[in-house]
Amino acid sequence: MPQQVCMGAMMTCSFGVTPCPLVVIPENRVFTSNMPAATIMDFVPEENIATFGMCSSILNPEVEAATTAALGVLTPMPCVPATVTPWVPGTEDVLLGNIPSLNNSCTLTCLWGGEITFTDAGQVQVEVS
Repeated sequence: MPQQVCMGAMMTCSFGVTPCPLVVIPENRVFTSNMPAATIMDFVPEENIATFGMCSSILNPEVEAATTAALGVLTPMPCVPATVTPWVPGTEDVLLGNIPSLNNSCTLTCLWGGEITFTDAGQVQVEVS
């Protein structure tokens, strides 16, 4: 069963080498597990999504240039996510500030061909004593 994604959820990119945490700006003032809840609009590079370390997609102009310079040997370069569209499909029946919420089964596509997915929704168990 899909879980609501919140600040700190961990993501991976199919062309990246390291996981990356999602950053959620608490503009909707909705929290889950004491963390800001995410929407499909939390896709902005460098604001919501940092880096996945190194990128190995030949569609990335920097990787293409480095690979050409290395005479065709694939040469990964630093990842700078290029996400321009919201997460899909979103949770249409759960809206946060009139925007579909984000669950851990949603995906995001980078312009360089990578598919970004969640490995952890960021939810934690809170014990009440």
